[in-house]
Amino acid sequence: MAVSPAYTSTTSVEQACQKLKSTLNVDRVVVFSPGSDQYEAAATGAWNAANQQLRPTCIVFAANAAHVRVAMKIIFDTRVSYAVQAGGHSGMKGWNNVNDGILISFSSMKAVFYDSERDTITFEPGITWADAVAGLESEGVAAVGARFSDVGPGFLLGGGLSFLSFSQGYGADNYVELDVVLVNGTSVTATADNEYGDLFKALKGGANRFGIITRYEVRAIHIGKEEDKTWYGGLVTYPKSSHEELLAATAHFARNSKDPNAVLLNSFDHVGDLVIGNAYMFYNGSATLFNQTFSEFLSIASNTTDLGSLSYVDVSNVLDASGDESGHLQLMTSTALEGKAADESIESYLETYRLWDDFSTTFSDELTFGVLAISPITEPQIQIGRERGGNAINPPMRGFVNMMFQIALPLGVNEVPMDMQAARMDYLQRAPMDPGLPLNINECDASQNVFATYGEFDFLKATYAKYDPSGFNLAYTQGPIGL
Repeated sequence: MAVSPAYTSTTSVEQACQKLKSTLNVDRVVVFSPGSDQYEAAATGAWNAANQQLRPTCIVFAANAAHVRVAMKIIFDTRVSYAVQAGGHSGMKGWNNVNDGILISFSSMKAVFYDSERDTITFEPGITWADAVAGLESEGVAAVGARFSDVGPGFLLGGGLSFLSFSQGYGADNYVELDVVLVNGTSVTATADNEYGDLFKALKGGANRFGIITRYEVRAIHIGKEEDKTWYGGLVTYPKSSHEELLAATAHFARNSKDPNAVLLNSFDHVGDLVIGNAYMFYNGSATLFNQTFSEFLSIASNTTDLGSLSYVDVSNVLDASGDESGHLQLMTSTALEGKAADESIESYLETYRLWDDFSTTFSDELTFGVLAISPITEPQIQIGRERGGNAINPPMRGFVNMMFQIALPLGVNEVPMDMQAARMDYLQRAPMDPGLPLNINECDASQNVFATYGEFDFLKATYAKYDPSGFNLAYTQGPIGL
C-alpha cells in the first residue's frame, strides 16, 4: 500500500492538543506543551540526537491503556501527525518523536511483574531492559530482552535479537498476549489463537505499523539469580591483523552452530586511529563446553581475554561497559549474509569489512566512532520461532548473520555532513547482501525496505490493509517503509 506522508496543519494539531487537554486532564493526565519541565524532558529524552531535535506540539503522558485509546482516537479523527516514545532507543529519525504533531510518551508506564502460576512476565511499554532485569532478578526469571540495558520493549516489535535468542528465538517469538490500541483508537487483546492471531503474528517484526502495545505478556525464562554463575564467557579483543580470521570464525559459527546454549556477538570498532575487533562469547554451561564451542575464536591471536563464570544478569550488562551513547547523532544500516562452511569463501564478509573500514578511516576525524556489528542467527533460533507459531520475519532454515554499520557523531553535532551522508548511501548500495535473508529492522536505515526481505511479506501487507485500511499509520507517523 503506497501512501504519501500527510501534511498536518498548525491549526488542526493545536486543536487536537486542546481537545486532548480538555479530555484527558480530567483524568489527571497532563498534556504538556513547550515550556514545561515535563515537556522538555520527554521531547529531548530520546537516545538519538536526531530525535532530540524534534518538537512536538504537545505530549501526552499516558498512565494506562485508556489514555492511549483516547489520544489515538483524537489523533485519528483530527488527522494529525503523531509518534510514540517508549524506551526511545532508535537509530531512525522520526520513529519516536515528531515535529509539529502529538507525541505519546510511555514514561509513566514502567510496571513489570512475574506471574508464577502462568509462568509469564507482564510489563508496560515504558520500561527499559535494565529495569526489567533488576525487577525480576529476585524471581530468577527474565524476558528475552535487548542486549543494551537502555533499550525498551519496542525492540520486540522489530523481532528483537537477544543474548537469549539462540535458545529462545527472536524476542517476539516469546509473546503470550498483547494489548493493542489500533490506529482508530479501539483496543484489542491479541494472542496466537484468538480472532486477532494474524495481528499477533504481524507484531512479531512489524515494528510500529500495526498498533500501539500497552501491555506485553511474554514467556518467563528461568535464568537464575545474580549469584547463580551458570554461564561462562566474556570478551576477547583482537588486533586488526586478526580481523580476517575473526570474520571467518564468525561466518563458520553462523553456519555450523546447532547448540542453543552458545551465544555470540561480534563487533569491529573504529575510534580515531584505533581499530579493534571484539568477540562477546558466552555459553550457558561449563567452561569446558565453552572452550570446545569457541575453540576457533580462542585460537586466533588476540589483544585481551576477559573470561569467567557469569550469571545471566552479568551477561545482560556486558555491553554497557562500552560507554554511554545517548545524546549522540546515530545512524545505522543493515545487511545480511549467509553463514559459511570452512571450505567456502568469506569474500562477502571481507568486502563488507573493507567498505566499513574505508568509510570509518575517511571520516575518522568527524566521528565519535564507527561500528560494524555482526549478529549470528543460527538454526536453533529459527526453529524455535517456527515451533512457536512463526513470525513475520520468517528466515529460511539456514544460519546467517545480520550486519549493522553504525556511526555516532560528536555531542552537539546535529546534522550529518553531506559528503558523509553520500558515503553512507554508497556503502548501502555496495555492501554485499545475500538474497532471501531478512534484514534487522531495528538496525536499518530509514530508506531500506526491510519488510520486503521478510519471508512473510505478503502476509504482512494483507494484515496491514485489514487493520488500517485507510493507511492512516503510514501517512501520519514515521516508521518502516514498504507496506
